[in-house]
Order: sequence, then structure tokens, then C-alpha cells
Amino acid sequence: MSAVTPDRDGPETRGVRLVVVLLALMTVSGLIDAVSYLGLGHVFTANMTGNIVILGFAAAGAPGFSVPHAATSLACFVVGATVGGRVAGRFGGGSRRTWTRVILVAEAALLAGSAALAGFARPHSAATTYSLIALTAFAMGLRNANVRKLGVPDLTATTVLTTTLTGLVSESRFGDATSRRSPRRAAAVLALIGGAVLGAWLVLHHGLGIPLLAAAAVSGVFAVAASGRE
Repeated sequence: MSAVTPDRDGPETRGVRLVVVLLALMTVSGLIDAVSYLGLGHVFTANMTGNIVILGFAAAGAPGFSVPHAATSLACFVVGATVGGRVAGRFGGGSRRTWTRVILVAEAALLAGSAALAGFARPHSAATTYSLIALTAFAMGLRNANVRKLGVPDLTATTVLTTTLTGLVSESRFGDATSRRSPRRAAAVLALIGGAVLGAWLVLHHGLGIPLLAAAAVSGVFAVAASGRE
């Protein structure tokens, strides 16, 4: 069996299928970006493409954007991705389920810490804002570095959709009709949108702690599910 094929039963996919896990992580990304953009000063901590554009807007002096916020997010994401690369080097030669579990446990812990901070720290203070940006961006960098190494087609990044969306439409029956993965691509789009909708609703009606706790819970549930026999 190919090391990157999640679609067939075997010792590496029994109990938890990587496609399902990665789609759940897409939903978490939507939650995180809703929290960061709506609650932390118009910055993305999952979608670095958008964040780099925001950094450009802020550098040009566009109102409502902050260079320090965007730069903090970018820097912490890069640090998280660097650590993620180390984790991939340490666990990448073994079981994909063990490797995936490490990613999910770390992400759940970081997001749970963010939820606790949002719930108990002084709201809207600079220290709280920067801490939440740093924690969530680090978590997303850590995750993305490892997800990339898993190599699941169309889900090699769980925070952006440009390539997936392009493949969905250009290779559909309205394009060159070559794709066999349209359901997966469509599911990825819906997962991110769903997470963003849920996250935005929770931020607007319940503050930042609840969506962060929900994101931590999703990662934690899949970490537990991945802890069965190999």
C-alpha cells in the first residue's frame, strides 16, 4: 500500500481515516480564522496567504490593520512550522497514526490553552491579544508542517483552498473532466466554510473562548480516536 493512500483499510488507517481527520482540521481552521480576524484585530492566524496580504495592507497604512499583529502571526506560524518539521523528522518514519496523534494532541493542547486564556485573562488587553495570536498561529504552523508531510492529495494544507478549488473546477466535467477527487475537494471547501460560519457566529454571540474551546475539542476527539490499536 502506498504510504500516502488513505482510502484503503490497513494497519495505518484502521479506525481513523486521514481524509476525515484532515477535513475536520479544515473546519478547525475556519474556526481559528474567525476568532483571529473578528476578535484579534483583523489578522489571520491559520491562513498565511491572507495574513501576508493583510501585512501588506497594514504596511501601506490601510486603516483597521496592524503591522505588529500580522507580523506576530507570521513569525509564530513560521516558528510552529519549523518545530513541526522537527516533529516530522522525528516521527515521520514510523506509523502515520502515531504521527497524526502527535499533531492532534499538540494542537488540542495549544488551542485549549488559548481558550483558557481567552476565558480568564483580561479581554481586549494587548497582552491577551498578542498571546492568542501567538498560540493559535504557532499551533497552525505546527499542524501544517506535519500535514504537508502526510501527503494526502488535495489536503496537503488544511488552512488554504486556492489549489484545491482550482482543481475542483478546472478538472470537473465543466473543465477537462480528468478529476476523480471532486467529492474530496468539495468537502474541503465546505469544511472550511462551515468552520468559518460556526466560528463567526460563536465569536459574535459568545466571545473568543467558546470557538477556541470547540476547536480544541475537535482536535482532541480525533486524537483520542487515533489512539487505538495500530
